[in-house]
Amino acid sequence: MDDTTALVTGVSRGIGAALARRFVAEGAHVVGCARNTEALDSLAGDIRAEGDADDANGTDDTGTVTVQRADVRDEYDIERLAETAAGAGDTGDIDLVVANAGVYHGPPGETRLDGESYAAVDEHLRTNARGVFATVRESLPHLAADARVLVPSGSIAREAQPGIGSYAVSKAAAEALARGFAAEIDHPVGVVDPGQVATGLAGEQGRDPEEIAEMFVWAATEIEPDELDGEIVDLRAWRQATR
Repeated sequence: MDDTTALVTGVSRGIGAALARRFVAEGAHVVGCARNTEALDSLAGDIRAEGDADDANGTDDTGTVTVQRADVRDEYDIERLAETAAGAGDTGDIDLVVANAGVYHGPPGETRLDGESYAAVDEHLRTNARGVFATVRESLPHLAADARVLVPSGSIAREAQPGIGSYAVSKAAAEALARGFAAEIDHPVGVVDPGQVATGLAGEQGRDPEEIAEMFVWAATEIEPDELDGEIVDLRAWRQATR
């Protein structure tokens, strides 16, 4: 990922934080956002310290990280974020977008639709679906000719499970947005389904986000564009392609 400029939303924790660290380690210029400024600064400090250590050991081939507070529910925040990302590299373009930011209000497996608040439904849809729309739309004017867009999701978007509530609905909407953009723009847009990942959204049960970050590197750099565009790329596809 040398000299790749990657815009990643929701980098303050979980998958987003793991992606920021891994992409920088692979040589990318990462521009990441979240709503929590303190968490953003902590992540950036850790990544830069790791880069300084590599430099001191004479093994520095890492990229850079820029963090910016932005709320994916606010299209003006994301417009400014995309402008920052476009200016982060040497080409003035964004090479990779990962619309990762997401929220889940309620205990995993215990959030029934028939008891969910209207406020929670609105928040899930605004962040997890409309946030994907804003992230992709505001990035479009800055995308490099060979840029890719990745939208993380999971099987709950396609296979109904009790107790997941409107979070599952919002992820289904995010996948529909990915397919819609894939049909309309000249860049591959795909859904990446890493299975259950151990994050706060999943009750800390599942695969290590640091392990899953490798799957996103593959989706960003190795999979053929037509195998990604409008498709759902899951763990099986990754493992078969890299075994």
